[in-house]
This record gives sequence, structure tokens and C-alpha cells, in this order.
Amino acid sequence: MAWSIAPEPFDSAVAAALWRAYYTEVSDRWYLLHEGHRTDPADLERAVAAASGAELAPPRGQLLVARYAGDPAGSAGVRLLDPATAELTRVFLHRNLRGRGGAALLVAAAERAARALGARRMVLDTRGDLVEARALYARLGYTETEPHNTDRYAEHWFRKDLGVQPDQAKGRFNPAGTGAPLPGSRP
Repeated sequence: MAWSIAPEPFDSAVAAALWRAYYTEVSDRWYLLHEGHRTDPADLERAVAAASGAELAPPRGQLLVARYAGDPAGSAGVRLLDPATAELTRVFLHRNLRGRGGAALLVAAAERAARALGARRMVLDTRGDLVEARALYARLGYTETEPHNTDRYAEHWFRKDLGVQPDQAKGRFNPAGTGAPLPGSRP
């Protein structure tokens, strides 16, 4: 099976379904850890409605959707915080597709999108209980750093210098990088 990653409108049905899955998983995980129960469905609906994703729209942001064998599998968002700094957000893969290289491909595509927006560095935050996410970011060259926001749930902050890539210098964004099959794709 092969991965593909492409920009997606933040308000598409595909984005909405992926974000609902993302919010359900991270919210349930937090509530189960701290309060011993899953997220109240009404609370989840309010949270999903409050986070439209509009900040991930061009020209200051980009939402990317990964597909595995053509089916939506995950997402990653990038938004400019300032002209040189982009934030990586909403990185998610469906649980049954993890361990197949998709997360690293999504983050690499997000880094290319950030460069295309003019960013020279990427920052992100995550929670302490999301140990898999922290391990992924460390493996991909992100270093833990000082806080860059005051998000209630943020417990760890990361940064990576992006440098300049050929696509950035030419002012265009190619989420796959070359148009060739994505590295790490499996037949």
C-alpha cells in the first residue's frame, strides 16, 4: 500500500472527520488518565465546533491530509506564528495505520509547507501523556525547548530549524517534495 499526502481545505468533510477522530482520541486519553472516564459527547461537540481550523488556510497556513491506499488516514497542520516561525499542529494518524511510516511522511510534508510559507523554524507543543508523539518529534530532529505559548494542555514544547529548501527558494509548495512516490511508501 502507498501513502499520499496533499493539501486539503480546512473545512472539507475529510478534514472534519479526521479532526473528530483526533479530538476524540486525545480528549478521551486525557479524561481517562485524569478523571477516569471518556469525554462527555456534548463537551466533544463544543470543542470540535470551537476549533474550525481556519488558521490552517492559505496564505498563512496549510492543512495536509495523508491517505493510505487512497483512504483518508491522518492530518497535519501548519500555521505561521510570525514570518519566520511556523507551528505544527493537529498531527494525527488513525490508530490502525500507525507504525507504517505515515507520521514521519506527514511531518516532512508539513516542514516543506512551512518552508513554502517562508518559515525558517517549526515549533509545536504536546502533552506529557502523548509519549509516542514526543518520541516521534525527537526522532525527526525536534528538540525540546522553552514554551512558546500558554496552552492549558501543553506540557512539552519542541523546535526544529528548517533551513532553506529548493522548493522554498522557488516559492512553490509540493507536499511530496518531488512528485515521485513518497519515501517510505510501501507497495
